[in-house]
Amino acid sequence: MSDPTSVPSVTEDRVLDGRVKLRQSAAGYRAGLDAALLAAACDASDGERVVEAGCGVGAALLAAATRRPGARFVGLERDPAAAALARENAALNGLAERVEVVEGDVAAGFRALALPVFDAMMSNPPFFDDPKTLRAPAPEKTGAWMADAGLAAWTAFALKAVREGGTITLIHRADRLADILALLAPKAGSFRIRPIQPFADTPAKRVLVRAVKTGKAPLVLLPALVLHERGGSKHSTQAEAILRGEAPLDW
Repeated sequence: MSDPTSVPSVTEDRVLDGRVKLRQSAAGYRAGLDAALLAAACDASDGERVVEAGCGVGAALLAAATRRPGARFVGLERDPAAAALARENAALNGLAERVEVVEGDVAAGFRALALPVFDAMMSNPPFFDDPKTLRAPAPEKTGAWMADAGLAAWTAFALKAVREGGTITLIHRADRLADILALLAPKAGSFRIRPIQPFADTPAKRVLVRAVKTGKAPLVLLPALVLHERGGSKHSTQAEAILRGEAPLDW
């Protein structure tokens, strides 16, 4: 295992109130709030298997595994350097027995992994499909921001990755909600949607979407999670408790 002090391009940070150590690229995509919320939204039960598509260096994957000690996790990552860091991070946090990282591309489809279907799938898909809509990110961040095969490839992967009755949890831009629902609806339902608002008086910028494969229950729009209070501390009381791992993000 490499010593981060001897590799200037890698930093060692802590997430989930310091419970998870995370080595990540100093120049590449950095784990942030979306990964933390995705991990908090994972409610896998003991004995269940969860796959994360596009796990990066393992920020959401390892935080979810720490929150859910009875579940097993597999992370899929197409960037070999990020996948190597994710494995290193799993070992660093004593989670290698329950967390596996495999290299592969969502665009190749779930069947290309030759794995049995999972009980749950979670993902923070790249937010943009068309390079024209985004000012070009640094080359090290392009893969995290751009979905080369489009959002459709990620939802198709999700629908193949879980068993009937299995859950799909995504965090994405709020303005793509209609697209997410349309892409999942042919084979999934029982949608539960939680808007993520910067402030109580501003529109949601993110949404967490939960779907059940073959689910038939009516769609439920849940109360929004408000991240900040005007003139208050960095995060609202509810958001702070969730980010610290003191409270789940209930469905």
